Amino acid sequence: MPYFLIKNKKSMNKFFTLTIKVLIIIFLTNFCLSKVYSDEIEVILQQIQEDIKTLEKAVYSQDLNNASNTRDLSNQELSSGDSDILTKHLLKLSELEEQFKILTNNFEEINFKLDKLSNRITKVQTDNQMRFQDIEKSSLSENNITANKEKKLPGSGEQQDLGGVSDSDIEAMKQVQKTQSIETVGTVVTEEASRTQKILPNKSPEEQYDFAISFIKVGDYETAEFALREFVDTNPTNKLAGNAQYWYGETFRVRQLYQDAASAYLTGYQKYPKSKKAPINLLKLGVMLIQIGEKEQGCSMILGIKDQYPKANQSVIQKAEYEKKKFSCKKKS
Repeated sequence: MPYFLIKNKKSMNKFFTLTIKVLIIIFLTNFCLSKVYSDEIEVILQQIQEDIKTLEKAVYSQDLNNASNTRDLSNQELSSGDSDILTKHLLKLSELEEQFKILTNNFEEINFKLDKLSNRITKVQTDNQMRFQDIEKSSLSENNITANKEKKLPGSGEQQDLGGVSDSDIEAMKQVQKTQSIETVGTVVTEEASRTQKILPNKSPEEQYDFAISFIKVGDYETAEFALREFVDTNPTNKLAGNAQYWYGETFRVRQLYQDAASAYLTGYQKYPKSKKAPINLLKLGVMLIQIGEKEQGCSMILGIKDQYPKANQSVIQKAEYEKKKFSCKKKS
């Protein structure tokens, strides 16, 4: 066997051994691709590239050496079988390059999927947070609606403020109550509450006052009427008597019993002109007089609040201005 063929076979064996190693490395890399970190994958891929380049250099340098050693030999010594083997190895190298490109594409695809998954997780977290906020807002709004429903006063179809008179009250008064003309404030008819059974507990006046007011807070105005009346009769000189007289009038106004309310406010104005509730009591008296048909007397009461009580609460002054414009009250020249 010629020397050239022996040396060429040894080179081919080395070439096969190196090729098998490269294939094993590629197989292991492909198997562990989903388990290793991206930086480790890049290092392995770079190492494969370097091995392929080294293999190519070795093959081409071996071809040059073989050509120089056989320059003096006849070209017929090269067999067609050796040429086929070399061609197969070159094709194998091309296949390795293609596999390397496939691995690179897989790596990029994995990175893309990770980014996409991260975006989805972020979006889900944001959606959940917004849904929790919507649930909290809806629960708060339901609680507010429930609270508003509980605040509706008995005897009225809508929520009212004890400090104001609505237009519906005026219309209802015109249909329900038919009153006679009253020439002076002193002619307002007063009615005594007829109830012999005591309601207030046998405690201090302050505790009795709180007990009577508690019926207004729960909307039991009929019981509050008798409890407040009993408190004023039992403690006429107490510092809370003026307040109790005012709330006594409120129990009638809320139930649209405007003539009884006017009578109660008038008593409070005459007996307790210096109580804390005196300014608002006078305002309510004026409004009730207008309600029962005594606009002139009622307007004089409303217009006189600022003069009689210059230090009254600002809310009372503003409410008096509102009622003055509402009923077109004007001072006499």
